[in-house]
Amino acid sequence: MALTCPLRRRTDVRRAAQLGAVVAVSALALSACGSGAKVSSSQGSRYVTSSSGIVTAAKSGRQTAPELSGKTVEGKTLDVTSAYKGKIVVLNVWGSWCPPCRAEAGNLVKVSKDLKSKGVEFVGINTRDPSTGPAKAFEKDYGVTYPSLYDPSGKLLLRFPSGSLNPQSIPSTVVLDRNGKIAARKAGGVEEDTLRKMIDPLIAEK
Repeated sequence: MALTCPLRRRTDVRRAAQLGAVVAVSALALSACGSGAKVSSSQGSRYVTSSSGIVTAAKSGRQTAPELSGKTVEGKTLDVTSAYKGKIVVLNVWGSWCPPCRAEAGNLVKVSKDLKSKGVEFVGINTRDPSTGPAKAFEKDYGVTYPSLYDPSGKLLLRFPSGSLNPQSIPSTVVLDRNGKIAARKAGGVEEDTLRKMIDPLIAEK
């Protein structure tokens, strides 16, 4: 009997740790939907949600994006801040296992090519893929040419400041302005016109 309790306690600790990790990643699957232009009630008056589900922050109320760096799906080192300083950056959170991610992939690729000459860069954040193999196959199948940071446990996603326009689902698309601040977010898959609505106002900013 003396050996049973310590073993049971250790098992309980392991289970609690595993549950905590699952809860942290599962939280990304939550998304809020809105119809019609309105202020996001969950985040005060700082953010406005359009009828297309795009949540935006006024220029004066934007928060600085976290450091996003590490190895890409291809095994290269990437630091988003230093690599794309002064650029508009579109961050897309995706997984090869995710049907909406497959549905939106062509839209992301097309817009990334169209707007590159206007100072817009795309970066993926691949998450919850247990290895890079499926992610590489996804990129090949859909002709993805921009890099994706490999983030299987979602650690990079949890770096976003609390209360910011952080990714809240898989897929999610977040757009950073030229100063590296979080300007817009769309939870769920994105259409080509939705992407342009998120990016075009930032291109026009002075």
